[in-house]
Amino acid sequence: MQELTFMKNYKNNEVLRKSFFELAAETFDIDFENWYQHGCWGENYIPFSFVDGDRVVANASVNILELIIHGEQKKAIQIGTVMTHPDYRGKGLSTHLMNRILEEYENKYDLMYLFVNESVLDFYPKFGFKPVEEHLFSMDYTAKKSPKPVNLRRLDIANADDLHLIQKFASERLPVSRHFGTAQTQGILMFYCLNVFSNDINYLEDENVIVIYQKEDNHIELFDVVSLNEINMKDILDKIADEDTETITFHFTPDATEHLVLKSTLTNDGLFVRIPGDHLYPVHVKHPITSIA
Repeated sequence: MQELTFMKNYKNNEVLRKSFFELAAETFDIDFENWYQHGCWGENYIPFSFVDGDRVVANASVNILELIIHGEQKKAIQIGTVMTHPDYRGKGLSTHLMNRILEEYENKYDLMYLFVNESVLDFYPKFGFKPVEEHLFSMDYTAKKSPKPVNLRRLDIANADDLHLIQKFASERLPVSRHFGTAQTQGILMFYCLNVFSNDINYLEDENVIVIYQKEDNHIELFDVVSLNEINMKDILDKIADEDTETITFHFTPDATEHLVLKSTLTNDGLFVRIPGDHLYPVHVKHPITSIA
């Protein structure tokens, strides 16, 4: 093994890009190639990597975004795609990459955070990250009497027009919540649309709103509501629910209104947050699932 080279932001280097994609596929079983080919790798996604020759062997990626907290915009950095090839583990490469990221972005963010699995719970506190509790919100639902027909259409990512519509909404959307939401996350949302929720993207044509959800038996799992304008969440729920719907779970933090009687339960998705100065991470919130890198 020759001496490793540090590289970052090599999106336009075909050899390193493909090696990075191969390592991600081997480590997490995820497909970045399709995401890249559709132009979804924007300037806010920056891999920090060690390279052995023309082979990416370790990585930690920076996602530059904004958090919306009580209506205020906060500069945020989300770390993701932290991985090391099995042949190169135990050499402290992830530690070196994390230190490089912290050094480069010192004093340039209000919050830095990441989502981790149980195998690395002891690793990130070394860099000042602390675990944060999240809440999963849900509500009981009673169907409206005599609902009107709904103009709801499933979007097909294999259809060029539908994909263009999804990309437009992803890049121009409003945050799903003013209480707690994200902005500048179109690249992450498009990854979910292409790879995770490709069969669950629905367009309410009359409302001009994209709703990402799954319904099974009497329950709806609501992953995102993507809109270019302010919406009434209760109206959207009435459009996607039917007479059999009894409960709805939100995989984000819905804005509280008199029409939504919400329940919450603690959930542990492995969120760790690093907060400089006197900034605070809000309590009783759920990070939007379609913004998790």
